[in-house]
Amino acid sequence: MIDEKILKSAEVLFDIAYAEDIGDGDITTNNLVPPNTSKTAILVAKEEGVIAGLAVAEMVFKKFDKNIEWEELISDGSKVKPGDIIARFKGNYRALLTGERKALNFLQRLSGIATYANLCIQEVKGHKVEILDTRKTLPGYRHLDKYAVRMGGGSNHRFGLYDMVMIKDNHIQVAGSIKQAVDAIRSKIPKSIKIEVETSNLEQVQEALDADVDIIMLDNMSSKMMKEAVDIINGRAKIEASGNMTLKRIRKVAATGVNYISIGALTHSVKALDISQRIID
Repeated sequence: MIDEKILKSAEVLFDIAYAEDIGDGDITTNNLVPPNTSKTAILVAKEEGVIAGLAVAEMVFKKFDKNIEWEELISDGSKVKPGDIIARFKGNYRALLTGERKALNFLQRLSGIATYANLCIQEVKGHKVEILDTRKTLPGYRHLDKYAVRMGGGSNHRFGLYDMVMIKDNHIQVAGSIKQAVDAIRSKIPKSIKIEVETSNLEQVQEALDADVDIIMLDNMSSKMMKEAVDIINGRAKIEASGNMTLKRIRKVAATGVNYISIGALTHSVKALDISQRIID
């Protein structure tokens, strides 16, 4: 079930979409379609994938006609194949046509994210590893994009800079060392907040391990080096693999024994799932 925070994010984005797409009005629809005409429409999958964002699509149409009768024939997280009917809805004909592109833009993007997340999950099947997203989301879409990752079977990394410590190379340069960075931060934050350190070689892995951090990121390492790092860490910290994580590569990375694989492409390089709207009567 999609929560209120996600829908509120969608409503803010809807206002932007409305302003840029409709402006003073839909001059095509409004000059062709009588104002009080009612029609029924369906949303149809045109390729295989995983659906996410149906409640957002419903919200969009109901912004144009609050009395639209909306029926979901599948739920978010469900797999579809070409020809599957996703939803059926009836309402004001103008609302169906004017709302169509806004609704599909949300639904296709989120379903594309869910679909790719699910492909990644299937690729590492048999390994005890979680697929994580990143903060590489479209501005304003953070909650929506991360919801879609969950619908595809993936897990969420931190939502923002505020909920988890991530010490990267530039932070280490400022502090002087991994140990100094960890010590400085640990003295100023609640114990409940996890600390992760980005490492790019085995020396840094050992330094992060000695600093007793919660998670060690193996950034842009070869699979061979990752395996060495996993052996060094030996269960004393959680391990995240990151950097250039493609669908082709992740199974080999999962086999090294890491706990997490974070993939920026889940959200920063979305291929929208092909979905169409059809008027049926």
